[in-house]
Amino acid sequence: MSPPVAPAGWSRWLVPPAALSVHLSIGQAYAWSVFKPPLESSLGLSGTESALPFQLAIVMLGLSAAFGGTLVERNGPRWAMTVALVCFSSGFLISALGAATEQYWLIVLGYGFVGGIGLGIGYISPVSTLIKWFPDRPGMATGIAIMGFGGGALIASPWSTQMLASFGAGSSGIALAFLVHGLSYAVFMSLGVLLVRVPRGERPVEGAPSVLQGPQVSAGSAIRTPQFWLLWVVLCTNVTAGIGILEKAAPMIQDFFKDSSTPVSVSASAGFVALLSAANMAGRIGWSSTSDLIGRKNIYRVYLGTGAAMYALIALFGDSSKPLFVLCAMVILSFYGGGFATVPAYLKDLFGTYQVGAIHGRLLTAWSLAGVLGPLIVNWIADHQKGAGKSGSSLYELSFIIMIGLLVVGFVANELVRPVDARHHIPTPKEETVDVERQQPESA
Repeated sequence: MSPPVAPAGWSRWLVPPAALSVHLSIGQAYAWSVFKPPLESSLGLSGTESALPFQLAIVMLGLSAAFGGTLVERNGPRWAMTVALVCFSSGFLISALGAATEQYWLIVLGYGFVGGIGLGIGYISPVSTLIKWFPDRPGMATGIAIMGFGGGALIASPWSTQMLASFGAGSSGIALAFLVHGLSYAVFMSLGVLLVRVPRGERPVEGAPSVLQGPQVSAGSAIRTPQFWLLWVVLCTNVTAGIGILEKAAPMIQDFFKDSSTPVSVSASAGFVALLSAANMAGRIGWSSTSDLIGRKNIYRVYLGTGAAMYALIALFGDSSKPLFVLCAMVILSFYGGGFATVPAYLKDLFGTYQVGAIHGRLLTAWSLAGVLGPLIVNWIADHQKGAGKSGSSLYELSFIIMIGLLVVGFVANELVRPVDARHHIPTPKEETVDVERQQPESA
C-alpha cells in the first residue's frame, strides 16, 4: 500500500489538524475514570476490576506501538489512522454490547484489548509524517499532535459525564454512552484519514532542511545501539516520576494538608487534578517547541534536573504551602507531557527520519513499564506507611526520594547520549516515502 502523496501546493499546516483529530479522540483513555463508579454499581465490580479495561488498554498501547511501528512506516499514515479508527471505535461498540448484556468480559475485550490496539497504532500514526513535513521544527510539530492525547480527557470527561447523566448510570445508560462514543469518534477520526498526506519530496518547504539530513538508521539497527536504550531509560524515568503524581493526585493533596488548618476539600482536589491536566497538555506543546530552540539534550536536562528539584521542594516544604505544592506538581506534570512530545524529535536527531515511527513505537515500551512502576511505588509505599501508623505528607516522603533517584538516573543517561556510530547508518533509505515523485503521479 502506497501512502497518499500531497499534490502540488498542499499546505503542510493541514497535517497537524489531521494528527489532532486522532490524538484528541484516543486521548479519551485518560477519562476512563468517569465510567468506573457507574460500572462498579451497575455490574457489582470492585475498584480493581473496573480499572482493568484501562490498564489493559495502556499495556496494548505499548505493545501495539512496538510491534506495529514497522507496519506504520511501511504502509503510511492513512493506513495507520484507518486501523486506529476501526480498532478504537470497535472497542467502544463491543463495550456497548458488553454493558447492554452485562457481560463485563466484553468490556475488557472491547475497550482494553481491541481499543488498546487502536490507541497504540493511533498514537504513532502521525509522528513520522509530521517530522517529515516539519524538518525545521520537529519538536513543535510532534508537540501539537501529542498535546491532543494529553488534552483529550478535557473534552471526553465532561462529555461522558453529561451522557451518563442524560442516559442514566445503569448498564443500559452506559451501553448507550459507549455506543455514542464509538460512532462519534469514528466520524471525528475520519477527518484525519481524509486530510493526512506525505510530502512530495525530501525538501517539503523551500528553505527548510532536507528530511534526509543527518544520519539515517533503520529500526532494527536502532535497538542495537546504546543511544536507544539510554533514551529508553530517560523516557521511563521521566514518565514514572510524572505518573506517580498524576495517578494519585486528588488523595495526595488531601493527605498533605489533612492536618492543617485549611484541609483540601473533595471539590478543590478535583480542581487540582484539572490544573495538572492543563499543565500536562501545555507542556506537550510548550516544552517541545522550546526544544527546537535549545536542543533536545538540553530540554531533557531541564525535565530531569528541575523535576528532581521540584520533588525535593515538595518533600521538604510541600506540606507547609499549598501554592508551592501545586506549583511544583504542575511543573512536574508539564515535564511529563513535554517528555512525551519531545522524544520523537530526539529520536529523529539521533536516527533520522527513515524509520523514526517504528523506532518511536519500540521506545514506547518504556511507557508500559512506567505506567505500572509509578503508581506501584507511590501506592505501595503509602499503604505501607499508613499501616505503620503514619499520615499526611509522611505517606509520600520515601516515594518522593525514590522519584528523585530515578530522575537522577535519567539525567545521567541523557548525559551519556552521543551521536550514533557511523556503522549503524544506512547509505540511502530504500523504503522512504520522501522520494514519492517516482512512485505516484502528481494527482495522487
